[in-house]
Amino acid sequence: MMLHFRGGCKEVAFLTFQVMGRKRFLCLTGFLVSLVILHRYVEYGNGYVPPSSISLQESRIQVVSSVTPSSISIGEAQIEVLSDGSVFSEVFSNDSAVLNSSRVVDIEGPEKPSVAETEQFTIETSLTVEGDSPLEELSSNEDVTDEGITNSSMQQAPPTNSLSNVHNLTMNKTTDNVVAGAQNWSSISAVASTPPPVRKRKWNMPPFRVLSLSEMSDKMQRGYRSLKPRWHSQANKELLHAKSLIQSAETTRSSRRIDTSVYRNYSAFMRSYELMEQTLKIYIYSEGAKPVFHQQELGGIYASEGWFMKLLEENKQFVTKNAEEAHLFYLPFSSLLLQRALYVPNSHSRVNMVEHLSSYLETITAKYPYWNRTRGADHFLVACHDWAQVETSKIMKTCIRSLCNAEALKGFKFGKDVSLPETYVRHPKYPLQSLGGKPPNKRPFLVFFAGSMHGYLRPILLEHWENKDPDMKITGTLLTNKGERSYKVYMKSSKYCISARGYEAFSPRVVEAIFYECVPVIIADNYVPPFFETLNWESFAVFIAEKDIPNLKKILLSIPEKQYNKMQQRVKMVQKHFLWHRKPVKQDIFHMILHSVWHTRVSQM
Repeated sequence: MMLHFRGGCKEVAFLTFQVMGRKRFLCLTGFLVSLVILHRYVEYGNGYVPPSSISLQESRIQVVSSVTPSSISIGEAQIEVLSDGSVFSEVFSNDSAVLNSSRVVDIEGPEKPSVAETEQFTIETSLTVEGDSPLEELSSNEDVTDEGITNSSMQQAPPTNSLSNVHNLTMNKTTDNVVAGAQNWSSISAVASTPPPVRKRKWNMPPFRVLSLSEMSDKMQRGYRSLKPRWHSQANKELLHAKSLIQSAETTRSSRRIDTSVYRNYSAFMRSYELMEQTLKIYIYSEGAKPVFHQQELGGIYASEGWFMKLLEENKQFVTKNAEEAHLFYLPFSSLLLQRALYVPNSHSRVNMVEHLSSYLETITAKYPYWNRTRGADHFLVACHDWAQVETSKIMKTCIRSLCNAEALKGFKFGKDVSLPETYVRHPKYPLQSLGGKPPNKRPFLVFFAGSMHGYLRPILLEHWENKDPDMKITGTLLTNKGERSYKVYMKSSKYCISARGYEAFSPRVVEAIFYECVPVIIADNYVPPFFETLNWESFAVFIAEKDIPNLKKILLSIPEKQYNKMQQRVKMVQKHFLWHRKPVKQDIFHMILHSVWHTRVSQM
């Protein structure tokens, strides 16, 4: 209608029409942008931030997760993202490192499914990521010997040798991809050899939320949904058949010979174990150079990963050289030797260790199709060092991880990850030396604990109970003089033996208690005990909440003598599942670790 006007009025009307059109366009654009932003924050709940590259000053960083405790450096600002979402910053300069990886690295939020649809991307970063363990202390590797003297089972490599021979640590490669990986590794090692300034971190704090054992069981029962294989194989059909046979297993009742109450489902366990012996085939990748790959440490508190690697590589029943018939694929690295070889003292950074594992995965994915077939769901690792959970949480997040550091709500995925027993092997040539303990009526002490003051919990335990009661031998580092009882003797002479959280929830004292036939008392909120999918831990162990330490004696004395005797007998019954033999025997710790991995994979089908 405005176009019927003539002269100046016509021109004004036309201009008015243009201005109104622009306003509508800008409003529509703003509305669409708002929808996009709102969609991103609604879709990725719980603080998850989608992977993206952010340019700040002259640095490019990769956003990992807004809720995972970590520390990053951008330019001259040190920014620490704590587990509660708060941010702490400290100013200092830092060198940058370049981390290149493809196909095997992915980002996930705290509740995001661990399925990676995207196959390739590259991280270019000038950040240093820190985990939850106090890297600068390195004292989480110390423990108490049977003489009670503090001992470090992890001998720190000198700084001058930690990265002195990069070529020996780079994997044997047969493809062009590997040469590029070695070049990338050389570049990052040059940067990592210059440690950044030392910054002390706060001690770890109590969990912000505590799960009961029944809640953990519920999470495990709900299972974990892994991705369907991109193409089918005969091995997967065999796993599906095994799953149906396990589910239809006939019920077995308790007898004088076996108390089935120590198992969650004894019938299903026995049927699953039998099928594992008949069916399971494992392919071990030959790639990877010593000392990180194919080398074992058989003594100390991290010996579990070394013993498992040794016994599996020697095994002829389960190991196959034909990868096409394999149900599982083993990644043969030692998390302890990885730390010894590549951690730069005082650097507070695991970047080079993660890069080394990433380069290894690049090698096997370039040479073999099996990882990409299932996105790693049929691959597994066995690692006992404190840092293994964090080091593998991104690049190996889709595979089955058997970890000593098994703590709910702290990276452990029920139905995918399994809890690995931490065993303190004092005599590698004689792993069963000093096995057993005194009968119940010859154990004069109610409870025993000795250990270094690691973490926040042990000082609280000693504050309440050290030298407070003659029936309770609770002390720090046990220094024994001639004629006095040793750590081992106290274990053998106590009714209950405490495993208290240190820097992490896990401790070798759980298995030590069983080794010396002492009823374990576990004081570590959210700790997932070993073989949790198979054993009914509450039938032979006592779990005490950290907040109940002041009531420790009252709780233990409330257990009737008859019930204690039953628990102690059950400890002796399950003891066989926690013993290393130089030649594996039926249902020993080697076979139980293997069964945990087998059970997990079958359950995912």
